[in-house]
Amino acid sequence: MTNEGDSTPWFRDQAGPEDEKHAPATLRNRDAIVALLRDVLPDSGTVLEIASGTGEHAVYFGEKFPGLTWQPSDPDPDGCRSIAAWTKRSGVGNVLPPLQLDALTPDWDIAQPAAILCINMVHIAPWEASIGLFEKAARLLQPGSAFFLYGPYFRGDAPTAQGNLDFDRSLKSRNLRWGIREVDDMDALATKNGFTRTDLVEMPANNLSLIYRRD
Repeated sequence: MTNEGDSTPWFRDQAGPEDEKHAPATLRNRDAIVALLRDVLPDSGTVLEIASGTGEHAVYFGEKFPGLTWQPSDPDPDGCRSIAAWTKRSGVGNVLPPLQLDALTPDWDIAQPAAILCINMVHIAPWEASIGLFEKAARLLQPGSAFFLYGPYFRGDAPTAQGNLDFDRSLKSRNLRWGIREVDDMDALATKNGFTRTDLVEMPANNLSLIYRRD
């Protein structure tokens, strides 16, 4: 099985308004992610989603977790417009207007979340974005709060799927600063910023969920 990643993360939804974009991977992975998040997320509070992309995950998660408030974000203005368009289309009431947040900026002006979620970002961003992501999560999260990462990762103790190797080469052909990250490197970054990985879960299409908790 190949990785579900796509070097073009979204395209315009031809059936909908111009601002709405569609990421094919969303429909394939959202139910598996929801099933896992039921044991990870708190019962109440605000969940900050970093790199929400099209916004399709945000509205779906908002529907599935009505007791939580969902705060989507994206560094790309087109992404923020898409998030707003999907939120309007869905009519879901617990998804807030998107924030334009970038992991590479010095700080985020945002209220303290109960958990942070980031799906399919770290491999299509420079390593400095992962550093910034953990640094800001460390400032925002209270002890015990969840920091959830999902996407393709390499594991030194496990065989690497050919699909992930091909995907990594494709990413690096577009940008040498991109690429699939090693779980060990993510864990080291987590430890440096006061997080402990509490779980690693194998997901569909050779992806992993990494679940960290603030120490």
